[in-house]
Amino acid sequence: MAKRKNHETVTTKKKQMIRKNPRANKKYKDTVFRMLFSDRENLLSLYNAINGTTYENPETLEIVTLENAIYMGMKNDLAFIVDTNLFLYEHQSTYNPNMPLRDLLYISSEYQKLVDHRSLYSSTLQKIPAPNFIVFYNGTRKKEDRWENLLSEAFEHLDGKPNLELRVVTLNINEDHNRDLMEQCKILREYAQYVAKVRNYTEKMKLDIAVECAVEECIREGILEEFLRKNRAEVVAVSIFEYNKEKEEKKLREAEYEAGYDSGRQDGLTEGELRKAKETATELAKLGMAKAQIADVLKTKEAVISQWLEE
Repeated sequence: MAKRKNHETVTTKKKQMIRKNPRANKKYKDTVFRMLFSDRENLLSLYNAINGTTYENPETLEIVTLENAIYMGMKNDLAFIVDTNLFLYEHQSTYNPNMPLRDLLYISSEYQKLVDHRSLYSSTLQKIPAPNFIVFYNGTRKKEDRWENLLSEAFEHLDGKPNLELRVVTLNINEDHNRDLMEQCKILREYAQYVAKVRNYTEKMKLDIAVECAVEECIREGILEEFLRKNRAEVVAVSIFEYNKEKEEKKLREAEYEAGYDSGRQDGLTEGELRKAKETATELAKLGMAKAQIADVLKTKEAVISQWLEE
C-alpha cells in the first residue's frame, strides 16, 4: 500500500512538473503569430493597418482558412474574405523564395472549396474573389522592410511574358522595420517585441528558460499581457517548438547554400545566383579585398573563393 502511495505521489509530481515546464509537442504545427491573429479583432486590426481601412466590425471578415494539410504537411496560416477580395496571410521565420508556388497550391484549394457546388460547365461566368498574398517575415537573414517574389521566377527557360503569374508581398515584422505599420497595429508591434525578447534571452540561457523569461518580462511590461496570461503554457510550448524549428531550418539553408557554392548545382543555388556570386567575388577582389573577407561576405569557404577567382 505504501508503495502504491509513493508511486501516486511521484506521478503527481511529474504531472506538476510537466504543467510547470511545458515542452513543445513535435507534432504541433501552430505558431504564436497564428494564435494571435486567429482572433478576429486582431486580424481586422492587422488588415486595417495594411490597407489603410477603418473597419470596426470583426464580422466583416469571412474566415476561410484551410485547416487541413494539403501539400507536404503545409497548411495555410490565415485566409479571409473582405469586400469580395481573398487574402492569404502567411508567417515565416526563415526566408523562403518558394512562397509563390506554395500560395498557388493554397489558392487553388481555396477556390476549389469556394466553387464546390457550382457548375464550371455553365454558360454563366462564375465569379471568384480576387486574391492577395502577404507574408509576414520575422527571420534574421533578410533586412529589407518589404520585397516581392513572383511565381515566374521559378519557371525554367521562360520565353516572353509568363502565361501564369502570382505575386507575393513580404513584410519584415522585426523590431525597427515597417514602423508605420507597427504603429497602426498594436498587436503586431507587441508580437515583434515578444520575438525580440525571446531571441535576446536565448543568447544567454537555455531555450525553455529563455522563453519563460521573455513571457514574464512581457507580462510585466504590458506587452501582449492579456494574451500571455490566458495562454501562457501553450505560448511557451509553441515558442520552444518554433525556435527549434527556426534553428533547424537555418542549418538546412546554410547547408544548401554551401552545397550550391561547392558544386554549382541548382539544388543549392540556381545558375543565375551562382554566376552573380562569382561576379561579386571578382569585383571585391579587384577592390583589393582579401579572399578570407570575400568568403565572409558571401558566406562560403575561402577555398571556394580561390576556385572562383582562378576561373
